[in-house]
Amino acid sequence: MVVNPQSHLSSHHQPLPAQYQTTDQGRASAEAYYNPNATSSSTAADMSPKLSLSSTIPLTNSKYSMPRLGFGIYQSPTDVCVNSCLTALRAGYRHIDSAQFYRNESEMGEAVRQSGISRSDVFLTTKVLSAGGSPEKTYQKCLDSVKAIDPSEGGYIDLFLIHSPSPGSAKRKEMWQALEKLVEENKVRSIGVSNFGIGHINEMKEYAKIWPPQVNQIELHPWNQQREIVEYCRNNNIVIQAYCPLVRNRKAYEENLVGIAKKHDKATGQVLIRYCLQKNWVPLPKSDTPSRIEANADLYGFELDQDDMTTLDGLDQGPRGAIVQAVKND
Repeated sequence: MVVNPQSHLSSHHQPLPAQYQTTDQGRASAEAYYNPNATSSSTAADMSPKLSLSSTIPLTNSKYSMPRLGFGIYQSPTDVCVNSCLTALRAGYRHIDSAQFYRNESEMGEAVRQSGISRSDVFLTTKVLSAGGSPEKTYQKCLDSVKAIDPSEGGYIDLFLIHSPSPGSAKRKEMWQALEKLVEENKVRSIGVSNFGIGHINEMKEYAKIWPPQVNQIELHPWNQQREIVEYCRNNNIVIQAYCPLVRNRKAYEENLVGIAKKHDKATGQVLIRYCLQKNWVPLPKSDTPSRIEANADLYGFELDQDDMTTLDGLDQGPRGAIVQAVKND
């Protein structure tokens, strides 16, 4: 395994020295995330009482960590995206997720600049959906995203993902090698994948300098728990990001979910996001409504107990519970 370590550090993305052994909390955080046997997947996470809006998760083979809660901007129109991101930043989010396909990368970057928050204190993600037609064109396509998001001298992206495995094996290789080149040039700090199944990730060993990918972003919520790929990622130290954690509000009136929300005097959306956090997933809730953006970050005054987690775990419908897609693991 060859990894290209980045040479520069920021105040937000500090190294986790001595394999996270400098503090009890650092040791516990790393062990709870990367050791799938440390906590049961069907129970409230041991670390859950210590979760806060500033909680981060370590990225494997990296100096950097990622905020445990993200803000998604899929289908956030360009004329409202900046304001939505600013609302999120004011509410305490420090992690925003965009993509070339979303067509709002520059708006995400503009919001950070307008916010007055240091660039180094915000974790920004984007994704590439398709190759450019040649290795150089694919590299340039990804470099254009860096420039759109952070046009400053020395600008960078915290996390760059391949959005989907659908372009095929050759194109996946071309995109990954472009991202590796950007890491070598310190223009991207961490790289990963999205919607990749076990076979897709294993195939990368044939050509990847950086393996495993540091993140796999997949659809996750109680009705689509994707346990096989989740276990694989845990076993290979791949951080799991959860898109569609709110199920696009389609389950807001589901009886079990409503009962848990009433029990804690919280909105159903807050329960779903808290569930993701206690599963050690990194949820990416999305909204353009200011009050909901704020509510979706108000997750740390309560925790789901054993019965709550067991009930929500029991709602899994397998692939048919997906509203976007479940990964293919063969």
